[in-house]
Amino acid sequence: MTTTSPFLKIAYEGWDSHQQALMHAVTPLMPEQLAWRPAPNQSSVNELIAHIAGARLWWFYKMSAPGSAALARQIAPWASEKFNAGDINELNRWMEANLQWEETLTKTPGESLKWLESSWQMIETTLNTWTVADLAQTYRHIGEGKIYAVTRQWTIWRIMSHDLHHGGQLALMLGLQGIDVPELGDKGGHLTPWSLTEPDA
Repeated sequence: MTTTSPFLKIAYEGWDSHQQALMHAVTPLMPEQLAWRPAPNQSSVNELIAHIAGARLWWFYKMSAPGSAALARQIAPWASEKFNAGDINELNRWMEANLQWEETLTKTPGESLKWLESSWQMIETTLNTWTVADLAQTYRHIGEGKIYAVTRQWTIWRIMSHDLHHGGQLALMLGLQGIDVPELGDKGGHLTPWSLTEPDA
């Protein structure tokens, strides 16, 4: 009997609630709140939002995730449907485009918020398309002069942990401004409710 591998949406359930908490925390912010930074040499709130969105697209396009090419073409019209991270020239070209785009986002708060949502839609498409069996698939990636076989599992966990790390950073930065963010701060973005059950007979 063939067992169907579950979609990643089941394995990564709860990530969507963290995204919801992120959006609820940053969408109402005023320009001066987005521009706030804890120290002159530290990132602003808006720069951090841009960084979250940028990292999502940077890594998901490198593994040719569903929906990533369409987003990549919005910042790099030459982007192909399937990215070759094993080609140093293509990797450097994508890095330059991504860095320039992220720098532009830091100066346009409205665009940063839009891309925080758009990059999540790309992740959600991936989680609804790939299955657990797909996690072991690899793509070639150049790093430190070596060629690696990087799994989809490694990449998705890299971005989920990145979201969680910087989500906590955002909650702290907003708290320092006296902004209450109960979903992202008090609950840590973990909003998925428990399922009710019948009491034991």
